[in-house]
Amino acid sequence: MLSQALGSQHFEKTTCLFSQRFSIIPAVTKPVRVDYDRIERHEFEIYKESILQRLDIYIHKRMPEYSRTLVQKLIKDGKITVNGRTSKPAYEINLGDRIVCELPRLILPHVVATDIPLEIVHEDDHLIAINKPPQFVVHPAAGHWDDTLVNALLHHCGVLPETDEIYKPGIVHRIDKDTSGVIIAAKTLKAHGEITKQFQDRVVQKSYRAIVEGEVAFDEDIIDKDMDRHKKEFDKMAVVKKGTGKNAVSFYRVIERFNGFTFVEVAPKTGRTHQIRVHMASIGHPCVSDSAYGKRDALFLRDLGATEDPLVPEPEQPILMRQALHAYRISFTHPGTGMIVEYTAPVAKDLELVLELLRKYRPQLQPKGSKPAKKKS
Repeated sequence: MLSQALGSQHFEKTTCLFSQRFSIIPAVTKPVRVDYDRIERHEFEIYKESILQRLDIYIHKRMPEYSRTLVQKLIKDGKITVNGRTSKPAYEINLGDRIVCELPRLILPHVVATDIPLEIVHEDDHLIAINKPPQFVVHPAAGHWDDTLVNALLHHCGVLPETDEIYKPGIVHRIDKDTSGVIIAAKTLKAHGEITKQFQDRVVQKSYRAIVEGEVAFDEDIIDKDMDRHKKEFDKMAVVKKGTGKNAVSFYRVIERFNGFTFVEVAPKTGRTHQIRVHMASIGHPCVSDSAYGKRDALFLRDLGATEDPLVPEPEQPILMRQALHAYRISFTHPGTGMIVEYTAPVAKDLELVLELLRKYRPQLQPKGSKPAKKKS
């Protein structure tokens, strides 16, 4: 089955043409085949934040699945134009430039089954629920082709339902590499279709647990802020003016308060990329150790006001080096029984350690009284 390329989320118009002619080219990280008769059209308008970048570097950043070598070849072949004219890889883009890319589809390699231990929360003939540890990528992608959850699932299950995206067999949703917690995969094509539709219809209920910076003012609240790609850093998301991005809504409640930190549960009502991390940061309370949206890359024992503790053998080493976010619970209609099911994953050990140390060194000495929830943030 031909795969669809992992396209940028910034294109305005896309058209595809199909045929059967293929060619093989060298690739930087992983061998791919390029189908020149299966074309996707992408259009970009340049804002001031992007000016004076080389054309080939800009396109590679926006479309990282395409190596810079391949991008340079496509520019030279006239497949990437600027303001309706052919260009050169070294061209420095300017404000207002309109870049049109006629990109051939990438036919990616097959995923290899790999024997990687899995913590199984639930498994039946239709689906499997996994407690994903941090530092574990969900599916192969540019920069991380092997040793992913999908590789492990293929080894455990033997076979997973194939879709147009060959790097994501069985996958119905994803969580970030550095986020731990419960994730669902389908074991049959029927289950894949039904669970995917539930996600599309926004009827799947999810909740996360997070340790955030600062003391959250309200015991519970709704964050209703549109989101879109960050204009300068394309791998990040950002809150944007209402009506100019994609609707994003999150509900949070406080579980436990500390001096300078808060343990919260967050239920996203929409499923935008990095939604919880961006929303909590937008109200001044980013996840602890969130290198993209937070105040620090890592948390040390000294940040809690202690120099040593029996739970921390090496106090000079970080006690947390990833965002303090955990996918705690997921609930949906089971594709086999038609019943509502719920699966939970206990909070990861590294976050439990942080909570235990917070209780020891950062207790809230004078608990705040409950404040009424605001209507919206």
